[in-house]
Amino acid sequence: MAHATQRLRRYLEDELEECRSEDVDRRLAELGTLEAALGGERVEAELDVLSALAAETRYTLARVLVAAEEELCVCELNAVVDVSESGLSHALSTLADAGLVTGRTDGRWRKYRATNRAVALVTVLEGCVDADTSGSGDDPGAAIDDA
Repeated sequence: MAHATQRLRRYLEDELEECRSEDVDRRLAELGTLEAALGGERVEAELDVLSALAAETRYTLARVLVAAEEELCVCELNAVVDVSESGLSHALSTLADAGLVTGRTDGRWRKYRATNRAVALVTVLEGCVDADTSGSGDDPGAAIDDA
């Protein structure tokens, strides 16, 4: 923490041209407020959702269900991804636990549908990729600055 405080002091000196201990203390308090606003539980929940999409099979399933805009049977989903039945079941369970899909049994068939959360995430990810490939330049920070 001392190293981070020293770096913060140097940064504030550059920005303010003069830096007092009160300036550093005030900025540390502001940053602490930002950190507290994130909330550890919320960050953990968000990471769970992102982790659920962080495998090719699960992401493909989520994208297919979003694109379908309707329920699809497990047998239909199995035709889309080349995994075992147990692998498919595990992937769908992970997506359901993250709130990205819902499933229901219809007679002897199990059907899944994308949730609004999945639609929103896939839409944002598609937009990020589209924006990145639209020839916006080589500056990876440009997209961040524009946001």
